[in-house]
Amino acid sequence: ASALKQFSTTVTSPLRICEAKPGSTWSERSRPPSRAAEILGGANTPYEKGVFKLEVHIPERYPFEPPQIRFLTPIYHPNIDAAGRICLDVLKLPPKGSWRPSLNIATLLTSVQQLMAEPNPDDPLMADISSEFKYNKPVFLKNARQWTEQHARQKAGEEGPPGSLPEVGSSEGPSTTQKRKAGQLSGGGKRLCPDV
Repeated sequence: ASALKQFSTTVTSPLRICEAKPGSTWSERSRPPSRAAEILGGANTPYEKGVFKLEVHIPERYPFEPPQIRFLTPIYHPNIDAAGRICLDVLKLPPKGSWRPSLNIATLLTSVQQLMAEPNPDDPLMADISSEFKYNKPVFLKNARQWTEQHARQKAGEEGPPGSLPEVGSSEGPSTTQKRKAGQLSGGGKRLCPDV
């Protein structure tokens, strides 16, 4: 409980979103154990100029247990499924993962942003997207850019100040049609990454 209390006071001031460095913003409206965050798509990636919303769930045993992080914004990526779950070793406990209590939320968000820039097709959640990434990269890049344009780009007049994220669990998020489309494009949601 004291670790969660310490975490709450540590992250109440928002982290800035900046294009030069990995960035994220915490929503002031959401409260522990769940928070909302945003990640900017990295330069020279198909996710460039996209703003991706995530949900960060802090378990009661944090920092001895890793937070659960999932994308709320649909993303076309071999290591992120249609429900937004992420296949990343630092989000799992050993022996299958590499979570350590010394890691913090900002480090995890930076790791997620790094995964966006450098997908791991050998440990996929989405088998069809992974295959596309490995064997037909131009098509993967085109699809990922289209999804970023459709789901993660802020339109003129839509931009809010950093921290103006929807409440975690609010009705805002991918529609049923978007989820269905993600499942269709991914071959029915084949999952290969264990423990997600």
